Amino acid sequence: MLDRPHRRASAPKRAVNLSLSAALVDEAKAQGLNLSQFVEEKLSEAVSAERARRWKEENRAAIEAQNEFNRKHGFWAEDVRPW
Repeated sequence: MLDRPHRRASAPKRAVNLSLSAALVDEAKAQGLNLSQFVEEKLSEAVSAERARRWKEENRAAIEAQNEFNRKHGFWAEDVRPW
């Protein structure tokens, strides 16, 4: 897996300002949620999902070409695979 600085526990932290619903923040705190940790986890998930979406879009032509090749010629080990 590629090194992703936003996922490393030792990555430096940066203070940011967010505007969130006061009622929602109060409820989250009442439930014992760590807002910084929660937002960081969700932001990391969103960044990873966007990175994957962009990679698929940037590589769509190559993926389609490989799929077409496989449709025409089959897979290299198709005759020996157990499934």
